[in-house]
Amino acid sequence: MPTVHANGLTLDCEVFGDPAAPPIVLIMGLGLPAVAWPDAFVNGLVERGFRVIRFDNRDCGHSSKLGTGRMPNLPAAIAKAIMRLPVRAPYNLDDMAADTVGLLDALGIDRAHVVGVSMGGMIAQVLAARFPARVTSLTSIMSSSGNPSPRIALGQRRALRAIISRPADPSSIDGVVEHMVRVFGVIGSPGFPTPLEHLKQNFERIARRGLFPLGTARQLLAILASGDRRSLIRRIAAPTLVIHGADDPLVPVAAGVDTAANIPGAKLEIIPGMGHDFALSLQPRLAEMVAAHCRAATPAPAPAPIVAQRPVPAAVPSAAAEPTLAQPATAVAATAPSGIPSLAPAQVPSASDEPAV
Repeated sequence: MPTVHANGLTLDCEVFGDPAAPPIVLIMGLGLPAVAWPDAFVNGLVERGFRVIRFDNRDCGHSSKLGTGRMPNLPAAIAKAIMRLPVRAPYNLDDMAADTVGLLDALGIDRAHVVGVSMGGMIAQVLAARFPARVTSLTSIMSSSGNPSPRIALGQRRALRAIISRPADPSSIDGVVEHMVRVFGVIGSPGFPTPLEHLKQNFERIARRGLFPLGTARQLLAILASGDRRSLIRRIAAPTLVIHGADDPLVPVAAGVDTAANIPGAKLEIIPGMGHDFALSLQPRLAEMVAAHCRAATPAPAPAPIVAQRPVPAAVPSAAAEPTLAQPATAVAATAPSGIPSLAPAQVPSASDEPAV
């Protein structure tokens, strides 16, 4: 994966599709690297005419790590957030939104469709609110507004325990894969089960890319420290699509409803049977939903300017000219280029499914 320098950090990223196509930037969720975006989902967006960028957030994957230190007391931080007390963190969601702006700058992209999942959806919301000129459209998937109401903020206890748990040996690929199988066995989509062997293959890819438990903990602190963002996201002007699973045990469906209610004009799509992952059989549907939303929000190209021309005077026959019969009008077929950009198949990843947190 190539690296770019953005917001004082080094971020690893991948770019797929036609460079002239409308760009979509994907922001991943808690602790997971860019390869956790399903290849089939990315491929689906490219096939539908978009240029797709995915990247490792700070503190995960191959992007910059913000030092080492003691593992923070996450249960205590979560308790503080529930009691609406301030939570201290090395950075917050605003800083991570600025990372994405820096990424766009480094890639020479003025505006992009922004799609975020879980924590990535929170970052995308902040980005759309703070940097409206950079966001063509927003898609927030299985995310929340930071509303502290327990009905909205708190998932099932077993799901919360699962995401703050750690593999016994983070350096063991097999150990990390088995840990992720257990976690997504709790938070995955009950209505769209994915074969175990397929999950293991993709979890292994994520494990080899690298998980960084301390960075994951700091990202969770960033979420908690950012608090209630409802007043902020009410400023979002970009066309917004909110997608949420009806059976999400980690971020309740009420959080998706609340998010859509607080973003002016947002469209809400609730998917029965969907949990807190990108289930294999759901990926084509999700790709089409996102692509359709982005297409509707993409500005039409400006028409070519009309150049005024001086009228040509009609020819006046001479007195000696003999009259002629009127000729029938001739139809002229105008041929225009298709305007459809060609894709680079070699840049399109192979199909697979990945989780999202």
